Amino acid sequence: MRAVHFCSSCGKVQPPVPVDYFMFFGFTAKLDLDTASLEKEFYALSRRLHPDLFAQANPEERAFSLEQSSMLNDAYRTLKDPIKRTEYLLRLEGIELEEQSKQATEKARATGELKKQVVPPDLLEEVFELNMHLEELGAQKKLGEDDPALLEEIGKAKLSLEEKHDALLHDLKTEWKKWDETIDNGREVDRPKILATMLDLLNRRNYIRNLLRDVNEAVE
Repeated sequence: MRAVHFCSSCGKVQPPVPVDYFMFFGFTAKLDLDTASLEKEFYALSRRLHPDLFAQANPEERAFSLEQSSMLNDAYRTLKDPIKRTEYLLRLEGIELEEQSKQATEKARATGELKKQVVPPDLLEEVFELNMHLEELGAQKKLGEDDPALLEEIGKAKLSLEEKHDALLHDLKTEWKKWDETIDNGREVDRPKILATMLDLLNRRNYIRNLLRDVNEAVE
């Protein structure tokens, strides 16, 4: 199954059809995707769908070309990145990440506050201590003071978070293999557990990513 981009009889570009990004390229919804094939398909379609090629075509064909080209670029950007690909698959399954959830968005709009993620329980103590260090660092900057020992502690905490961030990617790859196996063997009963695990890993990874961003901004 894949999207039909051109008429098999006349070769004219066709209107986009409501398919997911995997099907747009003719792939099954697997996470261990062949990125070399994806890139090859992307450039092949780019050469045929580029709007410049339809500058002299009728308005309908030009519109189809623009729509198809736009979807092509969106699909490629999403699928070539393994994390975005995983997040997209979750959305296809009706699952939103914690920081993308509708409930969190509505709460942020109602309160005017930034949308916040829940601290993973196993990181509570580490995050609390790090936040204390960052507050102390901020206070020292205002006073024009410098504490090398404090910066060293923050550096150690940052290194620990980076290691956890990398470890979570490794754990995600394990779940990708499990998901792809369910696609191959049709064992749908295992999919909800795998999806729930991937959601948890992504939420944790995004939380640590945001925390690392805050650390980097604080020490600049």
